[in-house]
Amino acid sequence: MRLISINSCQPGVKLARSIYASNGNTLIGAGVMLSQRMIDRLVDMQINSIYIEDKRTEDIVVEDVISPETRREAMSVIYSTFETFREDPSRRKQMFANPQMGRQVRQVMHSLMDEIKDHRSAMNLLGTVCGVDHYVFAHSFNVTLYTLAIAVKMGFGERELIEIGIGAMLHDVGKMAIPYDILTKPGRLTDSEYEIMQTHTSVGFELLRKQDDIPLLAAHCAYQHHERLDGSGYPRHLKEPAIHQYAKLVGVCDVFDALTSNRVYRRAMLPHEAIELLFTGAGVQFDKEVVEQFRNTIALYPLGLSIQLNTGEKGVVVDNNVGVPSRPIVRILTDSDGQTVETPYELDLASKCNLNLIITDCEALG
Repeated sequence: MRLISINSCQPGVKLARSIYASNGNTLIGAGVMLSQRMIDRLVDMQINSIYIEDKRTEDIVVEDVISPETRREAMSVIYSTFETFREDPSRRKQMFANPQMGRQVRQVMHSLMDEIKDHRSAMNLLGTVCGVDHYVFAHSFNVTLYTLAIAVKMGFGERELIEIGIGAMLHDVGKMAIPYDILTKPGRLTDSEYEIMQTHTSVGFELLRKQDDIPLLAAHCAYQHHERLDGSGYPRHLKEPAIHQYAKLVGVCDVFDALTSNRVYRRAMLPHEAIELLFTGAGVQFDKEVVEQFRNTIALYPLGLSIQLNTGEKGVVVDNNVGVPSRPIVRILTDSDGQTVETPYELDLASKCNLNLIITDCEALG
């Protein structure tokens, strides 16, 4: 299978993996042949990339870190929780008064935690493509996966993992109180709009800390995930000693997912560029250990991802190098002149003889 940009998708291609809406429901199942109408609908829903069946990459099998069932449950919980607050802010005090909702959050967190622990290979950056009719939902899910994976790597106990996971899942719930035109503005925010956007941290904290079934430290993830070690963050300009470790984890994962996601006003960064930016701020804005654990845990370039090298050659990622996530093994399908390679060959970008080769573009991020 191969991961391609929806913009290069042609009618008649067959989906290799199902596509899900932000509430967890299946939009289009695997094996379905896409029509132009379906493709247009996916574009309208801001779905940037899809896995398709492809003879030249049919041996590439992308293993799910998270099962489709758990993914659907998690997205459903995020969707229902956030939507309850967005549709009726007056109900914020009663959001988790229903014990069933609190149990659902914890049950999903246990499932995510167990599956991440059982998965021996590095996590895929993009994984199963999810529909994004509301960016916040998909972002919250991604940040939850990244945060749990790093927390497991760092040796946190089960109770701590549950607290961290809930904090990551609900870290942006306060954005449901932000005016929709600001939240979805197709451009940079004005100073006054940015001040309003910053209030989502305080609003989220006030909402979550009042819920009996939500750990107080999870609420602090919502409050502190934009704080930075040097005091340059918000809302309270806290410095390193005052920022909780959970919030440091969520903060790094939040920034990475934001940088590697498309916006109307800017193109997504390449994954290795985002990691380099985080390392630039390591020890100054971001916890250095967390950034290092992120680099060593997350597969920056998922299997099947379509890439282009600085030579002009194009291909797909077929494997990752442990410890060198920015230098995967790629299968070249098109030469520097844009001609199809009759016999595809593989290049290990971590090999000394290939250190001059650099990934300059990823189709699925375009």
